[in-house]
Amino acid sequence: MQGKIIKGIGGFYYVHAADGEVYECKARGIFRRENIKPLVGDRAELEVLDQAEKTGSICEILPRKSTLIRPAVANIDQALVVFAIAKPEPNFNLLDRFLIMMEQQGLPCIICFNKSDISAEEERNNLRSAYEACGCKVLFISVREKEGLEEVRSLLRSKTTAMAGPSGVGKSSLINFLHPQAAMETGDISRKIDRGKHTTRHSELFVLDQDSYIMDTPGFSSLQLFDMEKEELRDFYPEFKKYEEDCRFRGCVHISEPGCSVKEALGAGKISDVRYHNYTVLYEELKNKRKYR
Repeated sequence: MQGKIIKGIGGFYYVHAADGEVYECKARGIFRRENIKPLVGDRAELEVLDQAEKTGSICEILPRKSTLIRPAVANIDQALVVFAIAKPEPNFNLLDRFLIMMEQQGLPCIICFNKSDISAEEERNNLRSAYEACGCKVLFISVREKEGLEEVRSLLRSKTTAMAGPSGVGKSSLINFLHPQAAMETGDISRKIDRGKHTTRHSELFVLDQDSYIMDTPGFSSLQLFDMEKEELRDFYPEFKKYEEDCRFRGCVHISEPGCSVKEALGAGKISDVRYHNYTVLYEELKNKRKYR
């Protein structure tokens, strides 16, 4: 029987199988000998050892279509990145870093801004304009007011989704709505530092239905920059592309060159100030990283 590994703890793997049951399994010794480590998200062939006790043995790991390094998980179809519009204030530099990391791994991204009930319409319109221009689906929800949550559910159907974002933005509360049996600890917002306490402790896929899964990843507050040359960074800002061909110089990186059509578009309000500012900050970081190697 085939299934999907939804959790791994202490050498045991919990497999959601085709019959709808979850089996506690050990991996056969051949995996250790061949240096193969089963990952959460792996599709596996299992042998049921005790139907009543729901125990089994993993016989084979089926070919992976993708692997994430952080967190270590296989066969993710898409990423859902959750930020709050306020309380805590969104860190757009961190958001851009995450989008670049997902793009490097070929994963489409949905951006979900929570706590929309405490935001202004103008702010929502600006965010939608900035991030839809880079090819992302942008949602505005309020978990507290139960607004926009069914649209989130529909976008997760028949997919394995990694959810990520800073602590305190409502990720665990959203998973609790989508899958009440998860009964995740939501954690209190620390008033002193105005961000959430870390509450997610290991990678686990939650079963939304027979072929829909979601994984909450530990809250992050920083992401190291990606392995790339500074000249490659512009390729991860797709809103630049339609202006680049009109730049005076081939290979223009849109920082200080004269005759730069991207900067002209920025001045005309056709490119988001926030996105361009993040681009320049990340460019300088890559430039300095290369310099001090």
